[in-house]
Amino acid sequence: MSQLQRITITPDQLKDESLILTGAQLHYLKRVLRLQTGDRFIANAPSHPWLAALTHDHCAQLLEALPPKPPLPVHIHLIAALPKTGFDEVVRQSTELGVGTLWPILSDRTLLKPSPKKLERWQRIAAEATEQCERTTVPAIRAPGPFQATLTQMETNHRYICTARCDARHLLEHLRSPETSHSRPDIPQIAIAIGPEGGWTDAEVDQAVAQHYRPISLGPTILRAVTAPLAAIALIQSHYTLKNSILKTEDAAPPPQIN
Repeated sequence: MSQLQRITITPDQLKDESLILTGAQLHYLKRVLRLQTGDRFIANAPSHPWLAALTHDHCAQLLEALPPKPPLPVHIHLIAALPKTGFDEVVRQSTELGVGTLWPILSDRTLLKPSPKKLERWQRIAAEATEQCERTTVPAIRAPGPFQATLTQMETNHRYICTARCDARHLLEHLRSPETSHSRPDIPQIAIAIGPEGGWTDAEVDQAVAQHYRPISLGPTILRAVTAPLAAIALIQSHYTLKNSILKTEDAAPPPQIN
């Protein structure tokens, strides 16, 4: 079952016991993957995945509702200043690492001015990466917007801005601090802002601090604008994955015996 190919579908594609495939999905399944009528694949719907089989037309038959995967342990809002090149890979790899929402932003030092078609491309890349890494939900990608306007849209209390060449605490120190580490969170939400080539301006850091973003460090080396987002996501996911594992172990442990 784990080796079956996956595609991502929307709820309106489900019709009774059938799945209405788009032209792009049909091309991918039949032309790229060379699947034949009756071959099985997995369709990731927002609620749960389905085991499906190709039919002779533009549809597939829904065979069985599969158990949903457990949700990721944290929802990460990545606020990323658009670099000159390489943002496609940031989208792809941050999706693989488990980003929840990606906010491309235009900072004072941003050189790239994306066209409206860029957003469609990034959403398509995120959908493809979701299928490849066997996630069940595609991360949301917002339209590029100004940095200051994006800062005010975060509803989480845990907000960080990555700074270089300054005396800031490491991200992991903040994640392990008592004010961040709740004993039994539902799904915590973390917002982290990563700057462009050349870093943030002093004014941008001040704007973020005014919106309750804490300056943080990712370590002693200076990371590229396309490397830092991935390092931050990996640190956050690792922290909460390990924390959930410890909590599950504690819940499964038998109560102490009282003599």
